[in-house]
Amino acid sequence: MNNYRKRWLGTGTAVMLAAALLAGCGSNTNNTVSDPSKSASPPASAAKPFEGKTINLVTANHPWGDAIKPLLPEFEAATGMKVNVQGYFEDQLTQKLTVQFTAGSETPDVFMYRPLQEGKLFYKNGWVQALDEYVNKDTEYDFADFSKSAVGTATVDGKIAGIPIITEQEILYYRKDLLEQAGIPVPKTIDELVAAAKQLHDPGKEMYGFVARGQRSPLVTQVSSFLYSEGGDFLNGDKAAINTPEAVKAFTTYGTLLKDYGPPGVLNMSWPQAFGIFGQGKVAFLTDANSLYKNLTDKEKSQVADKVGFAAFPAGAGGSKPYNITSWGLAINTRSVDKDAAWEFIKWATSKEIVLKTQEKGNPGARSSVWDNPQGTTGFPPELVTVIKESVKGGIDHDRPTVINVGEARDAVGEIVQKVITGETDIQAVADKANEALQGVIDKDLNK
Repeated sequence: MNNYRKRWLGTGTAVMLAAALLAGCGSNTNNTVSDPSKSASPPASAAKPFEGKTINLVTANHPWGDAIKPLLPEFEAATGMKVNVQGYFEDQLTQKLTVQFTAGSETPDVFMYRPLQEGKLFYKNGWVQALDEYVNKDTEYDFADFSKSAVGTATVDGKIAGIPIITEQEILYYRKDLLEQAGIPVPKTIDELVAAAKQLHDPGKEMYGFVARGQRSPLVTQVSSFLYSEGGDFLNGDKAAINTPEAVKAFTTYGTLLKDYGPPGVLNMSWPQAFGIFGQGKVAFLTDANSLYKNLTDKEKSQVADKVGFAAFPAGAGGSKPYNITSWGLAINTRSVDKDAAWEFIKWATSKEIVLKTQEKGNPGARSSVWDNPQGTTGFPPELVTVIKESVKGGIDHDRPTVINVGEARDAVGEIVQKVITGETDIQAVADKANEALQGVIDKDLNK
């Protein structure tokens, strides 16, 4: 019997015992025999306080959704609650939620969302229920077990807007064989990465030193770790900060790596293209999200599956500070008619027991205890587990500007890097202009 079901049955037994004691202590002023048909005994469903309740869950078409669905029958059996599930592709999901919430819909009760992409917008519009009053109600839930950075990602204006279910960090992927043949140690600093990429770059033989996202918007999340590691950030309070010396250095380094040591066509590359060319055996180094590692270790997708190494993000002037974020979380619709039932589901889905089960399927969760449990790391290469644990320690809780209009903000940042890639010489001027654009986005937020 699983722990969750044990807790519910234990609760139900206590309820029935208390009811029996109350019935036994009650006075009978008429001294008449009680009618057995009118017994005060609780119904058989007393162990299931949510008997007859139904909640609607909307998920992204994501491996986490695939992992949680087979586990739902045990939750339904333990609580008496019915969970209806619908799944959508990412963009369809955002569109559906926006339409329903704008219309004031009471459904879905619980939904997957991307805290850094739409979290602030959803919260500011009053569509997301703050969960502060729920997370510490049950001591066994142990909210302190969640990574601080992952929780920070899902926090808006000091309020917990969602619970992390999928986390990711930016790491360094590298070709073990190439470094060994050249006698190059795994880079531990950004300067060492640049030097190694230069040494291994041999375009005449279709071997490139470095690859990463070069598309204007997609690159922003991955340049963020360069920015933090150089001591910068996108914002400093309510002020845009993408034209500071630290920011200009970070953007220039990232753009120069792609310009001087990247493969042809980097301006049009998002993660599928970057991982694709690395998997073809044509690149020495790649920086991107750890959650995408199977694209390189799956022999059906990668020609170098047995030659891929993983390392912590290299340090800059500010140290090694990769993003450590919640890429997907669970939230409650503020208009849900039964928020307690909705929370009961989230509490179960993000419990230590269930996170262990979903993480075994390769879904990187946010609970420290699960990462410390050998069973919780079986779905990941041992070398990657070590890197993840190291990355969590100094991770930053965002990978893009934390504003409502994320699209405009990403375009402003991406413009700077793309100008570096295309050979623009006065990057400071580009950064100053982009900083003004980002400040305009921030000011719109402040005036709402």
